[in-house]
Amino acid sequence: MKRRQFIALIGAAATAWPRAVCAQQSAVRVIRRQLHVQLGYPGGVTASTERDFDTVFATLVQLRGGGLVIGSDAFFANRRKQLGDLTARHLVPAIHANRDFAAAGGLMSYGTDLADAYRLVGVYAGRILNGEQAADLPVQRSTKVELVMNMKTAKTLGLTVPIPLLGRADEVIE
Repeated sequence: MKRRQFIALIGAAATAWPRAVCAQQSAVRVIRRQLHVQLGYPGGVTASTERDFDTVFATLVQLRGGGLVIGSDAFFANRRKQLGDLTARHLVPAIHANRDFAAAGGLMSYGTDLADAYRLVGVYAGRILNGEQAADLPVQRSTKVELVMNMKTAKTLGLTVPIPLLGRADEVIE
């Protein structure tokens, strides 16, 4: 079955934070411009329960979607194995912000390196416990991102990952 140039987004409407929604909308605009593809929510469907996953994937397959961007909401992060299995079963390439998604069978992840973010939290906690005032500490945020590719999933999907993309990956799961 030939896939169209359509990439779907699923978000968790009931739990999405306003900043996360804004980030997703910004990503939609960038992807549309850069990849010249149609991008949207499959059939206007969002997922707020696990039961919604079947509807989302059925709609995506019906639309012959070429890929799926999974929202970075905790709702999805906690269901990464189930989502990885669904993307493999329906042969849908998918990306998520958390590396655990790729490790659980998703095609790839690109997002904040959580170990780096937690390290920053630990440094701040240590400084406060050593007597520094929180109000005097500079605002910091993790700027380290990581790209993780799952080659086993790529093979299952019949995808050839370009060498330059593999070269940029922080981790390649065989």
